[in-house]
Amino acid sequence: MFKYHLIYLINIVDFLNKFFNVEQFPTSERGGTYLPSSNPVERLGLALEAETRLYEWVSYKRLDALFLHRPWNLELEKLPPELGIISYHLPFDECLTVGFNPRLAQVLQMSNLEVLGEKENRAIGMIGNIQTQSFVELCSLITQMFGNPKQILPAVNDDVKRIAVVGAMTDLLVREAAKRGVDVYITGQFRQPAKAAIQETKIGVITVGHHRSELWGLRSLSEVLQERWPRLEVFIYNDSEST
Repeated sequence: MFKYHLIYLINIVDFLNKFFNVEQFPTSERGGTYLPSSNPVERLGLALEAETRLYEWVSYKRLDALFLHRPWNLELEKLPPELGIISYHLPFDECLTVGFNPRLAQVLQMSNLEVLGEKENRAIGMIGNIQTQSFVELCSLITQMFGNPKQILPAVNDDVKRIAVVGAMTDLLVREAAKRGVDVYITGQFRQPAKAAIQETKIGVITVGHHRSELWGLRSLSEVLQERWPRLEVFIYNDSEST
C-alpha cells in the first residue's frame, strides 16, 4: 500500500536549490533556509516581502512555512515560533521573472532560445522566435499575463516574429537585440540610458513592471512546487488568487 511521505522544510530547500541552480551564484546570494523548522510542511505561503499585513495573513492561513523573496524587514517576533522560513532573492529574480526564464518562454511560446547578455557568467536575458503576430496581439498577451504594461513603445514592424525577454535594459543590450533580429524588447523597467538605442534601432518595447514580474514569478513558483508535491497547499500573498 502506498504510504504518503511527509514534506519537511529541508526537502523544499533541497529541491529549490537544484531548481534555481544556486551553485552558479555567489555564496552570499544563494539563499535557502532563513529560519529552520523540523515540523512537517502541509501549508506553504509565498510572499515578496514582510509587509505589515503579512503577519496576520500567516496566522490566518495557518501556515507551516513561508517563502519570502525579500526578508530584510522581517520581524520574527510577530510570527508563530514554529514557522519555518525560506528565502531566495537573486536566484528567484533571475530564474522566475523577466530574464532567461524557460518557464516564461514556454508560456510566451518562444522557440529556439538564445542567450542575450550575461552577468558573472549567468544569462540575464533570452531571445526567441514566436508565431508571427501583430504588436497589438503581443501586448494583449502580455497584459493577460502581467496586467497593463507600464510602458509601450510600438515596433516599427507590426509583424512581430522575434522577441527578447531581458532582466536589464542597457544601450548595448538593446542594440545587440536589434542586431539579432528582435522586433520587441520585453523587460521589467524602462531605463533612460537605453533611450537613444531604442530610437535609433526602432525596436518595440514593453515594460511589465518589476513588481508584476515578481508576482508572476510567485505564481510560477507555486505551480512548480505543486507539480513536485501535489498534496502541498500553496498560498500566495498579495495576489487575487490567494484570497
